[in-house]
Amino acid sequence: MNIFCIEQNYLAHKEQQRIGIPAEPVIFVKPQTALLQQGNPFSYPKFASELYCGCELVLHICAEGKEINEKLASTYYDSITIGINFTAIDDQSESSEEELSWEKAKAWDNSSVIGGWVSATNFKNKEDINFCLYKNRDLMQLGNSGLMINNFDTIISAISKNFAITSGDLIFTGTPVGIAKIMPGDKLEGFIEDDSSLEFDVEG
Repeated sequence: MNIFCIEQNYLAHKEQQRIGIPAEPVIFVKPQTALLQQGNPFSYPKFASELYCGCELVLHICAEGKEINEKLASTYYDSITIGINFTAIDDQSESSEEELSWEKAKAWDNSSVIGGWVSATNFKNKEDINFCLYKNRDLMQLGNSGLMINNFDTIISAISKNFAITSGDLIFTGTPVGIAKIMPGDKLEGFIEDDSSLEFDVEG
């Protein structure tokens, strides 16, 4: 199983950081060990001095493919959920935050969490899916798939140009503006539309 992630896929996020829009999706890959297994607790990483998270829509790939045409991309995923990707900052590193490797900051064990899967057929318009993240019952992020720079089909097609996708792969499609700083004891809950999809505590 591969975990593909799209970096900064929302226009408001890029405008806030004054970064230009790239010609194609920015992709990075996490190892399978980055996914927190169902039923396991989420623990604040011991090496981190600061921890941040962002919620995003996640696609479940259901077929193998390479160099997929955008017009056919919708047939390569069968379900959608909300997910959280965590970013850990280590102030003890000899490098500045900007120079830290993405692997250390983003791809450590259990750095990704997903909720319960919903059949893709349940969503009549894939470009109008609302989702949000609460921390301790306070709204931290609010997103809609229609605000993506690259939609689901564009993302799948772009990934498949360089990577063969296989059944069971996950695609994190990017987080909207408003990442949250996390501390031990925080309670996180993610929604798709009006349905709570994931809920867990951050253990120390």
